[in-house]
Amino acid sequence: MTDMIKKIIFSFLFLCFLFSFGNLTAQESSRWSEEKAANWYKGQGWLVGANFLPSNAINQLEMFQADTFDPITINREFSWASAIGMNTMRVYLHDLAWKADPKGFKKRMDQLLSIAKKNKIKILFTIFDDCWNPDAAIGLQPAPKPGIHNSGWVRSPNKVTHDDSTQWKYLESYVKDILSSFKNDQRILMWDLYNEPGNSGYGLSSLPLLKKIFEWAWSVRPNQPITGASWRSNKVIDEYLISNSDVITFHNYSDAANLEKDILQKLKIGRPVICSEYMARTKGSKFQTHLPIFKKYNIGAINWGLVAGKSNTMYQWDTPIADGTEPKVWFHDVFRKDGSAYDPAETEVIQSLTSKK
Repeated sequence: MTDMIKKIIFSFLFLCFLFSFGNLTAQESSRWSEEKAANWYKGQGWLVGANFLPSNAINQLEMFQADTFDPITINREFSWASAIGMNTMRVYLHDLAWKADPKGFKKRMDQLLSIAKKNKIKILFTIFDDCWNPDAAIGLQPAPKPGIHNSGWVRSPNKVTHDDSTQWKYLESYVKDILSSFKNDQRILMWDLYNEPGNSGYGLSSLPLLKKIFEWAWSVRPNQPITGASWRSNKVIDEYLISNSDVITFHNYSDAANLEKDILQKLKIGRPVICSEYMARTKGSKFQTHLPIFKKYNIGAINWGLVAGKSNTMYQWDTPIADGTEPKVWFHDVFRKDGSAYDPAETEVIQSLTSKK
């Protein structure tokens, strides 16, 4: 190999290094500083709320499609949450709802945000999700299967799209359109880019898409913080989420001792911490035991489920009841469809800790 060829190869490799380093620096600079994240969190007050799906929707598509979007039900159920002191709702989006009708989808997002503001609630939107059924389709959604938790919930994107990076161009358009359209909207608390990446047996195969959505989000850089919740699926994925989120979010369905240990570990990171999923009564995760811990450390607390309905999340993940009878102890959810509390003692605790009573 001649000296000239060696010099050309060395120069090429050096330029590749500079290009990679430059991209890394640009990406890192898109993450909020610890100081900016802390200042943002100081202005929020204590965040308490629920993961929200209207009781008459089985999944994200039924919630957001034009024929089944129901602002009356959303307003009614938000009002019940607000009355007990909840001020935050985590709401899932779906790429297919945008793909079918981008303009209408964003209009319905705006309607939901207006309803939330009226009820003094801020929204945490979740963009992608690896949980439950692999294939979604636009149109009429399936009826609930009796006694089966989340029988009709669908992943976003579908498995075939998740597994084929040649189809991600429209996902990029979706993410950038949504974030660009709402990047300055003060009704939005945060963007949760990807729920439980690696779930449903995906493992590390979700890492490339996870990295891409962060890159797409950084290219827009919304004025709200961006995050992705660690959930103990895979060390590599969890470390990526923690290392790249503006605000640290996590999921914990364990008992009070485990929760407090988890919180103390997360606080060492030096950023605001929010639990975006908890509360599974039969697993020992309860309002009475957990909310005081969240308040003690000023950790945002967003439980799973608000109103029992078509999602069937009153039933446990792994314990179906074939005839669909109501379980003696609900797994998730706070209210019945008529607005009465499943357990008035729980809503008393929420009201008391949020100073709503």
